[in-house]
Amino acid sequence: MVYMSRVQILKRLLIFSSLNEGELGELSKLAVERSFKSGEFVFWEDDAPDWLYIVVEGRIKVVKHSSLGKEFIIAFFDPGEMFGEVAVFQGKPYPASAQAVTDTEILEIKKKDFLSFLSNRPQVALEIIGVLGGRLRDAQGRLKDMAGERVEQRLAKTLLMLSLKLGTNLPFTKQDIADMAGTTAETAIRVTSHLKDEGILRSTRGKIIILDEAKLRLLSEGSLQE
Repeated sequence: MVYMSRVQILKRLLIFSSLNEGELGELSKLAVERSFKSGEFVFWEDDAPDWLYIVVEGRIKVVKHSSLGKEFIIAFFDPGEMFGEVAVFQGKPYPASAQAVTDTEILEIKKKDFLSFLSNRPQVALEIIGVLGGRLRDAQGRLKDMAGERVEQRLAKTLLMLSLKLGTNLPFTKQDIADMAGTTAETAIRVTSHLKDEGILRSTRGKIIILDEAKLRLLSEGSLQE
């Protein structure tokens, strides 16, 4: 990863859109490059929030584990996205664990260096507050959905949320989708099989393809019965 590529990576982030080339260059000098193998953890829940991270290549998933060891996927982060910044700004331990889904390259910036960089750049701080607020609203919405909706609706909403970010060809397993929707793999298999029969989805090994987004949206709204 060369110096200019770091600048380009940082420039892709919405929260840094107000920075000029010189400021981006200054920020890039604070970044450290690291590589993680598939399955390796970047940090664990309750670790001290000493760093924030930006995905360069690969994919990161952020997960919570229940007392029984059940994994619940909170979010996925792809190239050009930042994670870990919530804990950095709160000054509290990471609320969940971050794990590489594939071999992954990241940039990491030490908390104290980043906060020092922001001290004279209030516009960037405001952008980050906006991003954090959006994530909080998304999390609250997901919790509300999980509490009051049928599992078919939750799965449909999860698939639609992913499609907005990644398109209709989703590189996830049924277990991944189940973990994000807060259900079991068996239930996810049952529901996706039904959606395949209805012509809404097609699935192959490690991939789910949305064929009829309109019907999937109706299901997510409770307007299409299983």
